[in-house]
Amino acid sequence: MAESTNGETGVISLYQTFLQDPEISTPVAIFKALTEFVRDNAAPTMSEFMETLEGAAQAIRDDSQKPRRTVQGQHKATIATLAGVDLFMRFVTRNAHDFSVCVLSTKSFDDFKDHLLSRATLILEKACTARIKAAEIGAEFVQDNSVILVHAYSRVVMSVLYHAANVQNKRFKVYVTEGRPNSEGLNAVKALKEAGIPCRAILDSAVGYIVDKVDMVFVGAEGVVENGGVINQVGTYQIALVANTLGKPVYAVAESYKFVRVYPLNQYDLPAATPEIVSFTSRRKSFSSNEDSEASLEATNPSVDYTPPQYVTLLLTDLGVLTPSGVSDELIKLYL
Repeated sequence: MAESTNGETGVISLYQTFLQDPEISTPVAIFKALTEFVRDNAAPTMSEFMETLEGAAQAIRDDSQKPRRTVQGQHKATIATLAGVDLFMRFVTRNAHDFSVCVLSTKSFDDFKDHLLSRATLILEKACTARIKAAEIGAEFVQDNSVILVHAYSRVVMSVLYHAANVQNKRFKVYVTEGRPNSEGLNAVKALKEAGIPCRAILDSAVGYIVDKVDMVFVGAEGVVENGGVINQVGTYQIALVANTLGKPVYAVAESYKFVRVYPLNQYDLPAATPEIVSFTSRRKSFSSNEDSEASLEATNPSVDYTPPQYVTLLLTDLGVLTPSGVSDELIKLYL
């Protein structure tokens, strides 16, 4: 493992390897990769250690900005990367401060690294149970004989549905949006049918048609921002708007490690490159015939959008049930 994390290139490679596991989310993959980086770091002093660690963290941030199409289970947005990097760096900073307070004691820098790795292991164990806890809490909001709308494929939302059906023995039906451009919703439909849960796939453009027939909406999150808004797969915002108009509750299910200190003002204020779709080139330009092909649409359109907190009924997390306004309180606890 030491060779694989040697330098910034190594930590990115390891991070991408962890992402290949469909059950590992982006923040957890980052935490695991940076933990291995710390384990193999040979810096002899605290200042050199922090410098090399920040370099590795920045390399992961930069890598997340590179244009690439994602596959099911991998991150879709820079926001997820920011959540993971910020969480780890805050964790290290807090422990480094505790070490500096004890610097006059017999503790050595190696003792600090051992303590850091021990604490990191405990946090990773807790992170691995976060989805299960969120699913248990979320399943309590699934009503017997209800009809549910979910957007595309979300691991934590799927866990909610499995828990409600298999552990709580509730009966319900599920509509799943197709989830363009990757059509991840079709994978969700397949998995739900295999689990014996009645479900149907619907077009993303059919949300307005079907919402009046559902009792509630469940969505996942790539990131939960300071004001309680949700950044998630594109289409979440319009679903929340329609559901809000028709008086249907919208429940966002997320693990607490996806909380991030970002405060977007609108759709175009997200910590990622603004997609080409929002701008036009000269109208006199000669456009190519394949400009609106499926591949071009996927490349030039956003993969995520921002749902303001007023359209989210409740956040169902491993920390418990939160109103959107409660997110800032949890972030204060995390970062102070």
